[in-house]
Amino acid sequence: MSQNHVVTVENISKTYGDFKAVSDLSFEVYSGEIFAMLGPNGAGKSTTIRMILDILKPDNGRITVLGMPMSDKIKDRIGYLPEERGLYRGVPVLEMMVYLGMLKGMSSADARKRSLAYLEQLELADFAKKKVSELSKGMQQKVQFAVTVLHDPDLIIIDEPFSGLDPVNTLLVKKLLLDFSKRGKAVIMSTHQMPQIEEMAERLLMINRGRNALYGKVDEVRQRYAPHAVRVQGQGDWAALPSVERVEAVEQTRGEVMLYMTASATPDTLLGEIAAAPNVHIRSFELAIPSLNEIFVQVVHDQGGIPAELIKAGGKAHA
Repeated sequence: MSQNHVVTVENISKTYGDFKAVSDLSFEVYSGEIFAMLGPNGAGKSTTIRMILDILKPDNGRITVLGMPMSDKIKDRIGYLPEERGLYRGVPVLEMMVYLGMLKGMSSADARKRSLAYLEQLELADFAKKKVSELSKGMQQKVQFAVTVLHDPDLIIIDEPFSGLDPVNTLLVKKLLLDFSKRGKAVIMSTHQMPQIEEMAERLLMINRGRNALYGKVDEVRQRYAPHAVRVQGQGDWAALPSVERVEAVEQTRGEVMLYMTASATPDTLLGEIAAAPNVHIRSFELAIPSLNEIFVQVVHDQGGIPAELIKAGGKAHA
């Protein structure tokens, strides 16, 4: 399937008084992809999303959605799950879903049919006549998600979609998002759950202090930050291997070490040396590709957002 530009953001900025929330930001989102937007609190993610949705106007720059400037017609082709949830707590679930579907241009019959289908998929069919206030937080989150996608939007923007969900329900929502992507829909996912981004997203944008800090394919970003090293578990005198420049223990693991290689060495040559060394034995051997969480912490630290002592202590960026 060919990819079309669903969102194009060109050099947008937004200032509140003396505070620059977003500064000269540009990126694109394509059809059929899950696009991750991440960054520390106050980085400008929510402001950027609100400008895409035309809730806020950029001070300068240009935004197009589905090939056009925002309009009421375009808004009906967007599904938005905000950080601040907004369900009518005193209304029965099915009745509320049908009403909200009709606000998006659906007929009453279509809204009811699709609502019942989503309630079945999300294992909420038995709660269709219950009031929203009678549901658990996780159930409310699933209903909110169903309302967001009920009208089959072409662009889905979701803020922390897995908040309050247990592992089983996380899998249910994840499957639905991947299905939307396979059908050519674009998904913008703002979340601090880095493993979900690594597993689901094709590309990412990291915003820090209102600016583009990282942008590109998830795999390429991880490769870009990879050290010239491998991680191994086993026993032996690692430092004696010709391709090893230095050895470091990996914190919070059982006997795993990082072998930093000399400039001319490759993982293949190092593996050959290990195989030929009679007193070196390995249980695992893998390239030292950093997690997105590690990259996130490093980028924010490099830009002055995390104290060095927290990095050394193994601290993580807090959402």
